[in-house]
Amino acid sequence: MRGRTTALVAILLAPSLLSAQTKVSGRIYDASTKEPLPFVNILLKGTKTGTTSDFDGNYTLSTSDPADSIIVSYVGYNRLAKHIRRGVTQTLNLELERKAFSLTTIEVKPGENPAHRILRNVIANKNKNDKNRLASYEYEVYNKIEFDLNNIPEEFKKQKLLRPVKFIFDNIDSTDVKQKPYLPLFMTESLSNYYYKRNPRYKKEIIKASKVAGLEDASVAQFTGDMYQNVDIYDNTVLVFSKNFTSPISDNGLLYYRYYLIDSTYIDNNKCYQIQFKPKHKQSLTFQGNMWIADTAWAVKRIEMSIADDANINFINTLNVVQEYRNLDSAWMLSKDKLVIDFALREKKMGFYGRKTTSYEDFVINQPQPDEFYSRADNLVVEKDATKKTEEFWKTVRHDSLNKNERDIYKMVDTIQSLPIYKTGLDYIMMFTTGYKMFGNFEFGPYYNTLSYNTIEGARLRFGGRTSDSFSKWYELSGYMAYGTRDERFKYKLGFRSFITKDPRQLIFIHYKNDYEILGQSQNGFTQDNILASLFRRTPLSSLTEVQEISFRYEREWFQGFMNKVFFINRTMTPLGEFKYSYFTPENTLAFKDNLKTSELKLFTRFAYDEKFVDGTFSRTSLGTKFPILQVNYSVGLKDIFAGDYEYQKLVVKIEDRFRINPFGYTDYIIEGGQIFGTVPYPLMELHGGNETYVYDPYAYNMMNYYEFASDRYFTVQAFHHFDGFFLNKIPLLRKLKWREVVTGKALFGTVSDKNRQAMVFPTSLNALTRGPYVEASAGVENIFRIFRFDIVWRLSYLDNPNISKYGLRGSIQVNF
Repeated sequence: MRGRTTALVAILLAPSLLSAQTKVSGRIYDASTKEPLPFVNILLKGTKTGTTSDFDGNYTLSTSDPADSIIVSYVGYNRLAKHIRRGVTQTLNLELERKAFSLTTIEVKPGENPAHRILRNVIANKNKNDKNRLASYEYEVYNKIEFDLNNIPEEFKKQKLLRPVKFIFDNIDSTDVKQKPYLPLFMTESLSNYYYKRNPRYKKEIIKASKVAGLEDASVAQFTGDMYQNVDIYDNTVLVFSKNFTSPISDNGLLYYRYYLIDSTYIDNNKCYQIQFKPKHKQSLTFQGNMWIADTAWAVKRIEMSIADDANINFINTLNVVQEYRNLDSAWMLSKDKLVIDFALREKKMGFYGRKTTSYEDFVINQPQPDEFYSRADNLVVEKDATKKTEEFWKTVRHDSLNKNERDIYKMVDTIQSLPIYKTGLDYIMMFTTGYKMFGNFEFGPYYNTLSYNTIEGARLRFGGRTSDSFSKWYELSGYMAYGTRDERFKYKLGFRSFITKDPRQLIFIHYKNDYEILGQSQNGFTQDNILASLFRRTPLSSLTEVQEISFRYEREWFQGFMNKVFFINRTMTPLGEFKYSYFTPENTLAFKDNLKTSELKLFTRFAYDEKFVDGTFSRTSLGTKFPILQVNYSVGLKDIFAGDYEYQKLVVKIEDRFRINPFGYTDYIIEGGQIFGTVPYPLMELHGGNETYVYDPYAYNMMNYYEFASDRYFTVQAFHHFDGFFLNKIPLLRKLKWREVVTGKALFGTVSDKNRQAMVFPTSLNALTRGPYVEASAGVENIFRIFRFDIVWRLSYLDNPNISKYGLRGSIQVNF
């Protein structure tokens, strides 16, 4: 009886034993970066049960089939097998090791590569699937950005100055693969609404909330939204740190990539094809990775990609992009976006991670706002209380809650900012980038103007500075005093600038100076008292003019990208050295003027559509625009107003732009023309900017001398083409150097009217462009050791002018990605 009962129990229990669930969950990470890996294939060995990790690397797998291990595979990583326990729920976090990409020999059989057929369908349906073909759309954006110092040496962590933040390193749990030693430098969250309308084309973003740790500058809030941080794979090229990378779904993708059909799977009830892509050419500006293409719609459902390991880009060890799309009313909208960048000045040295995670919700498709809502004058709005939201507010609006580490970052950043080493580091960065060293309410500088030399002054000593933000963020006092050991004279300048309002941006400027100048010098050129100009000058500097000047300026930004400046300038110019202001009287006798006096009213207009800036307290740095930049300068000389000697008008129009020619790099160009109406002597004409140093100046004529050419009507075209290594990348011995080719060409046309030629006798070195245009060209190599550029410059006209060089080597320092 007992045996029968036991057998009966066994029979009754057998189905439940056989169907005991095995459940495995966890997260998949990159073993080196500790970043989660999305869309990894996970399979229970010996079964047909499998899944892929989600956007954040999480996975869950359950089965009643007998299985004792899982198999994890991911393109670009080594395959991994791990033992699991049957019939229980367990957590298993896994790390995958990267493997080097290598293209092995493939047997090619008749028929088309199926990946190519899928890619052609994707390209054919790009316009249909691209969200920008919609009449309108809007959504809410939650953005989270973090920067952390990484690869921190042990000796650095042990420094006494870092003892107050030792807990950051000590409290990291080494059993958690996500954690690795780091120092948080910056973190921001933002919540915004983004709006788009196709016809007429408008876009607008309203930053509703912004929380920043690590920077005090409120202007940073505008860059935490969605408008500046898009990687749009539907564009043929993806702009990455001013470099044009070819999109894996570019119309010409087959010229740049190799494609492989890896697998098919279901994602959110969409059958998807997994396509792997790799660069065809070494050091090309391309990506490598995987994308999942939705069948029938031929839209990108998911994509995971990183820049090619050997891409010709500086200071970026790795850059990973992960995006996920949702199908909404036949539109494929980006729903999640993750960007991880590993920056470092040198490989395997201390650098920092930049991480951006973005999610998109509350989509509204083809329901446009009224036209008056989309303002061209202000397409980016930061609400006044955006930076004043409470933590309770943030808890309710975050699309994803912060993890423990992210919550701790705000406290960590506050602690780090209080350290002397942090403040000292910021001081040195400021001194390097601005030339000023701060001492409380005062900033000394620029330090590179402290000592210089020229033949008029001899050794020149200068001391100057300005008030700091600690003194005031509304107005600034500045000035300097200089002394020449040869001329034994003091020179000086005093300045004042102040905001009237910050929104809109309105400022006033007043300054007075009595100093020496090089008339007509390029705005990009070194000032005459820059120590580098003294060290690298190819001819002794004697072409100086004493200038006494008082100026008033009002500046108004009407909307971002459009501004006006109004000047009133009174100048007295006195020649120095061998220069004299001479003219012929009606009786044809030679007479001399001690100086020239002018009073000038000037209106400057600048229009750069969609240009964005990073605002400092008073100064600002342009982040550029994809559109041409137009500048118009209109000046009026006022005779007998404050002793002005001349009545004239001057108009100058300038257009500059950049266009990209993938894969041949990009071209910058400048077109400028001007004319003077009235009678003026040569110091008031356009004295074309020469360069008498060995330092290459992109905006000057580098083989032209100072005071060599003047015009009262002129036109110039300048073009600069950067090949970004297109040719040198193909030469094996040079490829690893990552040098980049650059060529330039400049042509200058000009005339001087008879009445202006007779207004004052030209110096013997000064000429009009009477024999055609002045032309020069150059060819060079940039990115030498990542910062140096050298050009050979040829002068192609006016080769018989005295004291000129027909060609020369010029160098410069530039920092580019």
